[in-house]
Parts: sequence; structure tokens; C-alpha cells
Amino acid sequence: MRSFGLMTWERDMIEYLRGKIASIRENCVIIDVNGVGYAVAVSESTASLLPGAGEEAKIYTFMSVKDDGVSLYGFPSYDDLEIFKLLITVSGIGPKGALGILSVLTPDDLRFAILSGDSASIARAPGIGKKSAERVILELKDKISDRDTIESAFSKVEAGGAANAGVKSGARDDAVEAMTSLGYSATDAYKVVKEAAAALGEGAGADELLKAALNLML
Repeated sequence: MRSFGLMTWERDMIEYLRGKIASIRENCVIIDVNGVGYAVAVSESTASLLPGAGEEAKIYTFMSVKDDGVSLYGFPSYDDLEIFKLLITVSGIGPKGALGILSVLTPDDLRFAILSGDSASIARAPGIGKKSAERVILELKDKISDRDTIESAFSKVEAGGAANAGVKSGARDDAVEAMTSLGYSATDAYKVVKEAAAALGEGAGADELLKAALNLML
């Protein structure tokens, strides 16, 4: 049974907000929901995805309750919200630090950075140094699945347009698996197979994808 302890209830109290954008300020958006203006802290990447003032938007939210006040943090998708929740479990990474990381990395890019041990990419975030980036990798690596990350990223590519619509997921999976069996990391395999799929287009089989992906690695 789900716990309804105080902190869990507080953080889940506002799952999302839907209303009109009143204004977008630096790292903050004001969203008007039935006449009430909510100030929601957002990353730069989230702010860039929002419509202009007067347009309707849906923002997934996380409520942070501290002794000095209550803050709302907003995200364009539930996936962004979930990865944010993972980030703030890392010791030394608070909500602002997590937002900073998501301002330079998408959720999928962050997952791949964690899986591949790419602390340099994470350290590009404002306020996140090398040690903090390494701690993110250390504490989250076991909480992220290679397979789920690859499947999620491929599904987003399919949903985003027709460039890969004709490349069957089985062919992609086989190409990724073949590359990992050759010693490539799951992260590198995903990236080059994705690029190969975009270049080859409809009808590409696993062998074609593998050959093109290997050529890209040369």
C-alpha cells in the first residue's frame, strides 16, 4: 500500500499544472491556473520548450518543502520529472543542481552518460563539479537499465518523425546486441546504430545497420 507520510504526500500533492503561461522569467515560469499564478522553477531547456505568454501549457511538477519555504519545480514530461527525482536522491545534489544537470542533458543523454561513466558531460552543468558528477554516476548507475534506456530512446526517435519509421525495432536491437558482443559499450552501440538507422531509412536490416554502425566507429 502506498505510504501517505507527510513528505510523500506533500511532494505528490501537485502532480502537474495545466493553464496559460503568464510570463517566462529567468529559470522561472508563471502559469495561470484558473486565476491563480504559480511560480515554477524550470531549467533553461524546459523554458525553451514552453509556448509563449497567453498560450496553454501542461507542466509536471515536484514540490519541495523546506524550513525556509515551499518551491515548485517544473518539467515538460513525466520522464523529466522521474529523472529529476532520481537526481535529488544523490548526496549533495539538491533541486537546483538537478535542474542544472537537466539544462544541459536530456533524460536519455543523462542516462547514457551515467551508464558509460561520462562524468565530463554531467560536469558541464552549472554548479556541478567533477566530484559531484562522479557521485551521480556512482549512486545512480545501478538504478538505470541499459536495455530500458536504449528502448526508451529508440521509441522517442520513432515518435519524433518518419526518418526511422521503416527500420524495425528488432533489426536495431540485433545490431546493438551484435555491437555489444564485439566489445562496444551499450551507450556507443546505441548512438551509432541510431545514426545508421537515420541514414539508411526504410527497410534496413540488422546486417546493414551493423555494417553502417561499424563504419561510423572507424
